[in-house]
Formats: sequence, structure tokens, C-alpha cells
Amino acid sequence: MKVYRVGGSVRDELLGLNVKDHDHVVVGATVEDMERLGFRPVGKDFPVFLHPETHEEYALARTERKTARGYKGFTVYATPEVTLEEDLARRDLTINAIARDEHGVLIDPFDGAGDIERGVLRHVGPAFVEDPVRILRVARFAARFGFAVAPETFELMRHMVAEGEADHLVPERVWQELAKGLMEMHPSRMFEVLRACGALARILPEVDRLVADDARQPLAALDRAAARARALEVRYGVLFCDADADSTTVQLARDASDRLRAPSDCRDLAVLAAELSPSVCRGLELDATAIVDLLQRSDAFRRPERFARLLEACEARMCDGAGTAAGFPQGARLLSALDTARGVDAGSIAARPDPRPIPERIRAARIEAVDAASGQPHHRGPR
Repeated sequence: MKVYRVGGSVRDELLGLNVKDHDHVVVGATVEDMERLGFRPVGKDFPVFLHPETHEEYALARTERKTARGYKGFTVYATPEVTLEEDLARRDLTINAIARDEHGVLIDPFDGAGDIERGVLRHVGPAFVEDPVRILRVARFAARFGFAVAPETFELMRHMVAEGEADHLVPERVWQELAKGLMEMHPSRMFEVLRACGALARILPEVDRLVADDARQPLAALDRAAARARALEVRYGVLFCDADADSTTVQLARDASDRLRAPSDCRDLAVLAAELSPSVCRGLELDATAIVDLLQRSDAFRRPERFARLLEACEARMCDGAGTAAGFPQGARLLSALDTARGVDAGSIAARPDPRPIPERIRAARIEAVDAASGQPHHRGPR
């Protein structure tokens, strides 16, 4: 039995990045051997185990054979006879098909180290076309490392899309990869790669439609949000922010989120961004009544943190450069107005004798307070 460190940890080590997790391949062992040594099985589709002390992953060397469409259509073979080279050959990209043995010797049959130096994402072999998730992974790695996609790999990706492989991706897996890509430093690159190979139109046609309109420049805004280390829901919401957004954009946000089965916080912010970004954009022009209406529509009185994230998404879309509070005065004014309106004592207003409905009286008091304070805004931008 021999153990090798493989995949991302070796790749990141060669890139000079911090290595957080280590994955291992075990050659010459059986499931029974691993369990006898105290390893805990965790793999559902193939034999993966957790080390009894370090809890790092150890997988038996395996090969795969395509049996059906989709990323689950494989039969896995994990026997003691499978070699390290055979295991590496089934991997997606050369930069991920590198191993180190127990003495630290690099084992690199597909020149992954060379592709790291060249800054190229290149498929290992023809089996690349068998797993449509690899289209998403290539795009995500392009966003992470800024590497170029090798022409021959790009052609395979286009071929996979044309053959309908991308149509068999399940929403949960698409969201998983997209969410990871959105959190990279240059998420725009992921969408550029997906769009260029035709995959974006198949897996997320709503976003493909928005990206197709160059005047909106959502991808540049995505990178601005990434530069400011914004949260996932903010980055996702940026895709649907637009000063000219309308009911069609709102529906696209809903449809895209339903298609991806996106988490509720991401879906809600995307819909809010599509619906309210035109009003936020005009934040300096709104009177007190319109501002209070905007705060109510966004549920900012109950959820001020979400409102601040809405402003962060709008800021990324509306600022020209990296974005600063001074470059987004709309956010400063709206947050100041929210602070003022939340300072209104709703309980005291409700206790006063007045024939008008209580919500109407509270709204009127908030408008009056915002109007009175409008000459002295707090100079505070989105957090």
C-alpha cells in the first residue's frame, strides 16, 4: 500500500499559495484494508475515507467508465491493481493531475507543472468530455487563477455543449460551482468562459441575456464587488442591478434563482436589486416621501442589514472604479435616511389619539423626520 498527496494541495503548493487541505490517493489497498486501519468511509459514489487522526481525505486509486449522460453516469473501479498514473489520468485538468510521494518527489505524467508555469488550463485526456461539471470547473479555475483555457480544451467544451451534455447538469451542482466562482477575485472571468463556449446560455439563459447587453457591464461590476470582498448574495445580486432595470429584469432574477435553486438570501437580494436599483440610483433626487416608500418596499426597517447589502450591490454596479463611499453618495443619503426614520418612536405615535390608521401615522412621521433631516445628511456609505 502506497499513499500519495494529490490534486489541489500539490497545485497550490507549486503556485506558492497557502495550502489548507490535503487529499491523498491510496494505491494497492482495499476497502477492508482502510477500515482495518481505522479510516472512516465517507464516499457515496466511490471509496473515500477520513484519516482517524487528521481527518484528511484518502481515496482509493480508481478508474471510471462512462455509462450514461450527466455527471453521475459513471461506473467506478477501485481495486488494488489500479495505478497512480491511471488514477491521475481520469482527472480533469493537468494542473490537478499532479502527485507527491512520501519523500516529496513530484509525479507529473501530464506536465501539469509546466501548464502552471505557462498559466494554461488544459484537459488531461479525451475522457474530459464525459463529465459536464468539468465545463463549470474550468470556468471557475479561470476566475481563480486568471489562466487561459487551452484552445483544444475550449473546443472540447464547445463540443460538450453542442452535444447536450451541459443540459444534464443538476441545479444544485451548477449553483455549487457558480457560488465558488462568484467568490473568486475575478468572477467575471468565469462568466466570460461559460458564455464563450455556449454553456451560459444553456445553464443560465437569464444571466446570458443580461450579459449580452454590453451597456449594462454587469461583469465589470462583479469584479468591483469582489475587490471590496462583498458577500456571496451581494455578488449574485450585482448581476441583476441596473439603473434601467424593469419588470423583465425582476422576472429574470426570479427565473434564474428558481432555475439554480439559489439560497433564499441570494434569491431575495437578486430580486430586490432588480426591482429597486433604479430607485437607489436616483437616491439623490428622491424626496422624503419617495425615500420612505423605498425603505418600506425593501423591508429596510425590519432588515437594515439586507438593505445595506442591497446598497453594496448597487454601489458596485454604479461606481466607475473600485468604488468608494464618496463615489456613491446615493448610499450615504439612503442610509442616513434609514437611521433617521428608524429613530421615530412608533410606540409613542400609536399611543396618541388619532383617527388615522397607525401605519399611516407612523409613515407620515417618518417622512416628516427624513424631510427635516435632509439638510444634514450623515456622510456614511455602504459597509
